[in-house]
Amino acid sequence: MDAFLISTGIVALAEMGDKTQLLALVLALRFRQPWPIVLGIFVATIANHALAGAMGAWVTTVMGPEVLRWVLGGSFIAMAVWMMIPDKIDDDGADKPPRFGVFGTTVIAFFLAEMGDKTQVATVMLAAKYSSTVWVVAGTTLGMMLANAPVVWLGERMTRLVPLRLVHLVSACIFFCLGLWAVL
Repeated sequence: MDAFLISTGIVALAEMGDKTQLLALVLALRFRQPWPIVLGIFVATIANHALAGAMGAWVTTVMGPEVLRWVLGGSFIAMAVWMMIPDKIDDDGADKPPRFGVFGTTVIAFFLAEMGDKTQVATVMLAAKYSSTVWVVAGTTLGMMLANAPVVWLGERMTRLVPLRLVHLVSACIFFCLGLWAVL
């Protein structure tokens, strides 16, 4: 359960103010169809994080435990620094109708936006740290849904309630502590 709970918490916090959360807000404001958007986020996240989890599990087979410990520790500390850099999203082509419908547009946009994103990198690292890739992917997917579904349903009101700077600071502290824990 540690893999699931830690993965959920880390990704939910890391997602606050992230470009995919901003994408969820843009899609919600543009299409005003929350269910296809939330379902699209779910499908894209499972696909993306399953690939990231598989990558993390593979990394453990090619690196020895001592090297992996230092790589994971350094990666978590790098994530702490990365969390302090806020994301922005461009709104190019906002007046074009969705070619693949609201659901298809959301799946494609989220899958691509998540490539190389903080939460995808975190999923790779968590899958390398914990032996259960399934629980890591389930946790990171739940974390993404906890962070993004309310944004889709509540829209812009949600962005005024959450002090993103504080959330980024807390996330950075958690990643830093995990980095120290992995190294020590």
